[in-house]
Amino acid sequence: MALDPSVVGRTYPPTPPYRVGREKIREFVAAIGATDPAYTDPGAARALGYPDVVAPPTFPIVLTLAAGHSVIEALGIEYARVVHGDQRFAYTRPVVAGDELTCVCTVEEILSRGGHDFLTTRVDVSDATGAPVVSVWTRLVVRGDA
Repeated sequence: MALDPSVVGRTYPPTPPYRVGREKIREFVAAIGATDPAYTDPGAARALGYPDVVAPPTFPIVLTLAAGHSVIEALGIEYARVVHGDQRFAYTRPVVAGDELTCVCTVEEILSRGGHDFLTTRVDVSDATGAPVVSVWTRLVVRGDA
């Protein structure tokens, strides 16, 4: 079943706040094999001007996946038919331990090509004051009938 292009522009309700902890950053750093001391050592992060350890650039995927899941559910997409197509991050500032972040997901584009649908979402991540932190674009390919 083709995705409904009338949902382009639809924004979904904000996610509950996500508290970024040092341990979550350290787990992510270990999982991806990152080595920058600012990711795990508060002293190294402060020397660079940050209030606490800094999350690697792809860390927001941890919280934006939940925001994107609401779109997947609303559109009735079967995960078994989904292939990850693209991911992009545009930062206003780095994510640091202690941040309390909220996500708002918007459907930016739906295209159909070659029997497959392409869904692009943008998740805007803001801090507890409402200030923007990062925007994350995700493109999913929803495979058509084979």
